Amino acid sequence: MLPRVLALGNDPWDPTNRFVTSWLISPYVLAAVRALFSLYAFLTLLFNIGYQCARPDIGGCEASRASFSYFTVLTYWGLAFYLAFAAVHTFTYARYGAPLLARWPRSLQALHALFYSSVTSYPFLVTIVYWGVIYSYGSAWFPTIYGGWSNISQHALNSFFALFEIFIPRTEPQPWIHVLWLIVMLALYLALAYLTHATKGFYTYSFLDPGKQGSLVAAYVFGIAVAAVLIFGIVKFLIWGRRYVTEEKMGKKGKFMFRSEAEGVEMVGPEAFAGK
Repeated sequence: MLPRVLALGNDPWDPTNRFVTSWLISPYVLAAVRALFSLYAFLTLLFNIGYQCARPDIGGCEASRASFSYFTVLTYWGLAFYLAFAAVHTFTYARYGAPLLARWPRSLQALHALFYSSVTSYPFLVTIVYWGVIYSYGSAWFPTIYGGWSNISQHALNSFFALFEIFIPRTEPQPWIHVLWLIVMLALYLALAYLTHATKGFYTYSFLDPGKQGSLVAAYVFGIAVAAVLIFGIVKFLIWGRRYVTEEKMGKKGKFMFRSEAEGVEMVGPEAFAGK
């Protein structure tokens, strides 16, 4: 029962290197793009910390410390780290013919797959909640260039990075058991939000404040949980559709790195695997 709940499985792990290859671009290019996206995300997060610390009028370093209680910021850190690890795995596959991921314990491989599910689901949830619930329409655009750039980076580009991971790599639809863990992580964040209020005296999001929202808080929490399940299902369908169109209809099985034992050189090409 435990292996099933953790989605460990007993079959060979990613036998055709779907997590580190693409149907469209070479492994080296895929690694470079992932590294570039990761660098941008990390620079955004670090610049935000530095900018806030340098501006006591907007909260100073206390605001930076408080930012780690926000779901937006936590998921953006997660996206940055996933892209960084994915870039390393992809580069090691391109350079040596086998990704670092292939040498990890099976438990860490399963967690990497769950990590993928989170970074292709949570960004859309953040974007929808921010622009649909939090952002105040009818008022002026962000008063500063920094405010506009920071919010676009964390509430719009996050979904762009997620779309890249959905449509460009050769990943397969993730197992439904991942929905359970995505909901568990949302519940843990909810606990963190109320712990933050108990220890720091503020609500990270106004829709979690029962003093302002009353019984609507439960509706917001339930609605976000339902949205997370729906988003996962849509992402699962999109990945299935991408694989069907690119592999079955277009015949683009993937671009792989392989080492020729006869010549001792590395080559790249759209070779098709007979299996998955």
